[in-house]
Amino acid sequence: MSDRALEGVKVVDFGWVLVSPLIVKTLADYGATAVCVESIKSPSLSRLGTPFKDGKPGVDRAGHFAYCAPNKYSISLDLRTPGGMEIASKLGAWADVVSENRRAGVMKEMGLDYAALTKINPGVIVVSSSNQGQTGPYASQPGLGIHLIGLGGFNNFLGWPDQEAIALTVAYTDYLTPPIAAATVAAALDRRRKTGEGQFIDISQLEAGLHFLATPLLDYIVNGREPLKIGNASEDAAPHGIFRCKGEDRWCAVAVSNDEDWAKFCSAISHPEWTGDPKFATLSKRKENEEELNQRVGEWTSQRPAEQVMALLQKAGIAAGVVQNAKDLYEDPQLKAREFFWVMDHKEMGEFTHLGEPAILSKTQASPRMPAPCLGEHTEYICKEFLGMGDEKFVEYMIAGAFGF
Repeated sequence: MSDRALEGVKVVDFGWVLVSPLIVKTLADYGATAVCVESIKSPSLSRLGTPFKDGKPGVDRAGHFAYCAPNKYSISLDLRTPGGMEIASKLGAWADVVSENRRAGVMKEMGLDYAALTKINPGVIVVSSSNQGQTGPYASQPGLGIHLIGLGGFNNFLGWPDQEAIALTVAYTDYLTPPIAAATVAAALDRRRKTGEGQFIDISQLEAGLHFLATPLLDYIVNGREPLKIGNASEDAAPHGIFRCKGEDRWCAVAVSNDEDWAKFCSAISHPEWTGDPKFATLSKRKENEEELNQRVGEWTSQRPAEQVMALLQKAGIAAGVVQNAKDLYEDPQLKAREFFWVMDHKEMGEFTHLGEPAILSKTQASPRMPAPCLGEHTEYICKEFLGMGDEKFVEYMIAGAFGF
């Protein structure tokens, strides 16, 4: 019995930048055979952006791409050529699942949409994860996940009351959508197992992201109340925030949710004089005087290492946690114990750490099988081994420019 849940499932990714590659990453990590269709003449933006290994730019040295691509094969196709399109169609006929995240209508223009693919592969499952879905008045609007941060209203919730909103620096919805998409693909595969039928999965990244704003949305729908920017504060806790600690750029998150926890907090920090002030005696009082309270707590934490603050407060039953930087995370004993980091030898970058999967299946483990591919690294292998192409035909396509090189 295979130890990988999706062993035997064949996936082709026509995706661009992040969201589709991340959907396929999950499928590949759990055992699917995954092929990412790329172009040497027009590489994905994730191959062109920082960070690069050792700061040296190169399409095969981009950490952003490598993060999305362990356990995948790469084929370079020039989809502007008849030969490139023929091979793309052959991959569509070969696949169980085809994933893409281009602007609505683009795959149809290319002749690779669900209607076209189902004619050559009736059981194919096509998952399209576009900005706003395939239907509706704004479906064809172009854009990236970074634009959806504003369109989805995320920026409206970030920042402090007396300041402008703070913009997220990452394409947030690109990371929220893949787990939802992977689950729907699994459901479609299960249905196909029962019926033999494939289907089209239309995912709106905007709608996927709005699930993470359910509480303020419902608050407006039910109460007509717009949420306010409150920084690191909480309506239901004080102190509640991120407090500077001893050392360079070291911080600890602290949350005191009720008066019982406040008593524990005061005891844990040895009852400095200010903790006995009546203005801090109840949660409502602490909220009224929150600015001064945060200043007092920050004065105490700034004299101690973040790890000491966390350990002391956690021992007392107070929610507290070090704000970990990249170094802290990579050395975190919990993450190491769960083998979250997959270290593999990359052809161009040498030893490179990929991120594993957060869900551990007791019978069918996700596992590292091969590092992220170099661009077009497996072109010949895919054509011959997966598509059954002979040497002469492969050379013919190469001469015709189908592979872009």
